[in-house]
Amino acid sequence: MKITVSTVVAAPIAEVWRAYTSPDDIKVWNTASPDWHSTAASVDLRVGGKFTSRMEAKDGSFGFDFAGEYTQVVPETLLAYRFGDREAVVEFVPGLDNVTVTVTFDSEETHSEAQQRTGWQAILDNFARYVAGG
Repeated sequence: MKITVSTVVAAPIAEVWRAYTSPDDIKVWNTASPDWHSTAASVDLRVGGKFTSRMEAKDGSFGFDFAGEYTQVVPETLLAYRFGDREAVVEFVPGLDNVTVTVTFDSEETHSEAQQRTGWQAILDNFARYVAGG
């Protein structure tokens, strides 16, 4: 099953793209809740390039790596990637003074659809707040 989440970012496309693909920025916005953080990130932004981000509970109780390989890179328009046996597509659609960012990803079987949607949406909303300066 595919799940889609979306947000509107109040910033120009170049700024949105840079923040979404920059390891230093990813470490700041890539979290679903205040008790988590990303401690490391790397990006090789090309087809076949690898990416990873380390997400950890701030209390040290749990952590995991989110990693994959880019399958399509169209600057300021689209990113597609594989992570494990799943795939995701990130679309960037500029408006007059904002960018709509939509992520469609393959679900997994460990967590409910609602949990997955909520978690991915929270991360995307953090991204929008970060880029808009809040």
